[in-house]
Amino acid sequence: MELTFYIAAAVAVLSTIMVITRYNIIHALLYLVVSFLAVAVVFFTLGAPFMAALEIIIYAGAIVVLIIFVIMMLNLTQEDVRREKEWLKPSVWVGPAILSAVLLAELVYIVAAGTSPQTEAVVAVDAKLVGLSLFGPYILGVQLCGIMLTAGIVGAYHLGRHKKKVIHRFLQERSAAA
Repeated sequence: MELTFYIAAAVAVLSTIMVITRYNIIHALLYLVVSFLAVAVVFFTLGAPFMAALEIIIYAGAIVVLIIFVIMMLNLTQEDVRREKEWLKPSVWVGPAILSAVLLAELVYIVAAGTSPQTEAVVAVDAKLVGLSLFGPYILGVQLCGIMLTAGIVGAYHLGRHKKKVIHRFLQERSAAA
C-alpha cells in the first residue's frame, strides 16, 4: 500500500508541474484532471475514501466543467477551431493517458488486494459531518472560495466580451475603409 501512495504522489506532482508549464489551456486542463485523480488515490491510500470521492466529484467533475464553460464563453474564432482540431492528435493526450493508466493500475491493484488502506483509528465520516464542519467553523473559507470562483467567471466573461468588441470594431473599420 505504501508503494501505491508514492506512485500516486509522484503522478500528482508530475501532472501538477505539467499543468503549470503548459501554455495551452486544454492541455493544462487534461493534466489538471489527472492531478485531481492522483490526489484522490492518495486520499484513498491514506484511509479516507470519502475524501477521495469528494475530490473526484467536486474537483475532477464540477470545476473542470466550470473551466470548460468559461472557455466556451470566450467566443472562439475560426482560427481557434482549427487549432482545436490539432489538439486531437495523440501527441496531445498521450501524456495524460499514460499517467491515468498508472493510476488505473494502482486502483486495480488496491481493489484486487482487498486490503484496507489503514486499519488503526479509522473513523467513519459521513456527508452530514462534512457539511457541519464546512458550514460551521470553516464557513469563512467556503464563502471566500465561492467569491473567488465567481470573480474568476466574471473576469473570464469580461475578457471574452472585450475580445469580441475589439474584433467587431476592427471589422467595422475595415468595412468602412473598403
